[in-house]
Amino acid sequence: MSFVRPFCGIASLAVPAVTAFVLLAPGLMLPARAQAIQQAALSGVAKSDSVRASASQTTGTGNATAVDQPGWPQPQSFTTKAIEKVKEVAKSTGDIFSRVPCLPPKGGVQSLGSLPHVAGKLASGAPVVIVAFGSSSTQGWGSTSPEFTYPNRLAAQLHRQYPSAGITVINRGKGGDDAPEMIKRLQGEVIDAHPDLVIWQVGTNAVLRDLDPVETAKVVNDGVARIQAADADLVLVDPQYSPRVTERAQSASQMVRLLSKVAAIRHVGLFPRFEVMREWHEEQAIPVDKFVIADGLHMNDWGYACFAQLLGDDIIKSVGQIKLGVNVPSSVQTYRPM
Repeated sequence: MSFVRPFCGIASLAVPAVTAFVLLAPGLMLPARAQAIQQAALSGVAKSDSVRASASQTTGTGNATAVDQPGWPQPQSFTTKAIEKVKEVAKSTGDIFSRVPCLPPKGGVQSLGSLPHVAGKLASGAPVVIVAFGSSSTQGWGSTSPEFTYPNRLAAQLHRQYPSAGITVINRGKGGDDAPEMIKRLQGEVIDAHPDLVIWQVGTNAVLRDLDPVETAKVVNDGVARIQAADADLVLVDPQYSPRVTERAQSASQMVRLLSKVAAIRHVGLFPRFEVMREWHEEQAIPVDKFVIADGLHMNDWGYACFAQLLGDDIIKSVGQIKLGVNVPSSVQTYRPM
């Protein structure tokens, strides 16, 4: 499997060997996972935007591809603490791209419902294009490496499940954006890519910027209609449960409700990230700082991994239903804790 990163470096995973993959820091390529991560941490190349911009392309084994948004952001400072965290991740048991110890919400979940375009193509072995559209949570702020962003984790999971399928996951996240800015990028960065599935993460910056939730929902509704007209499946992703969001409780709650309403009206999928993350903390007793970084806003490697894993599990479930000929009602579209 190869991860194509035109401006940011590339990671290649040799699928048969779960502990052997090549992690490319910008401008760096080494033969073993831990060695590569440690060398990337020590080299300091992650500090250099010019090195990131000139990173070369490399193709590995397999045919699942993740294409990142140009200019993947490193954390504001690649501190010693962050370096040590990368080393700690590298030494953890098992492969970093394998499943993490992440539980689904208590009581199980309801399906995203039918995702006919992506599910049908995966079931038949046809090439699939997935666009991850959003802001910094999609772009990858808070992760220690591009390989650990949720679109790359999702691409790896889908390739493990469908090793013979041609799967491309395009990262179209841009930090600071919300619906007003995203709608301007929608045609050129999403629709023109002819996706089979769009995963649209939206609403967090609207809360942080005190934008009117009702107006934001109207813009999202218009965008959803355009994506549906382009004949693509769609999953909305609402804001994260994190201190900087929950301190604006009224606005956050309204945004979550309105996005759920848009999903219901438009009969599209909804991944309720806010509720899933809240359950991590309140029901599974996971401290917030175990899935949110020190800025109180962005998810960390584990948070992105769990998010991608739960989302990927439901996409896989939808494909299984297509193969079995199960007719999932189009109105059953919400991934929601019971």
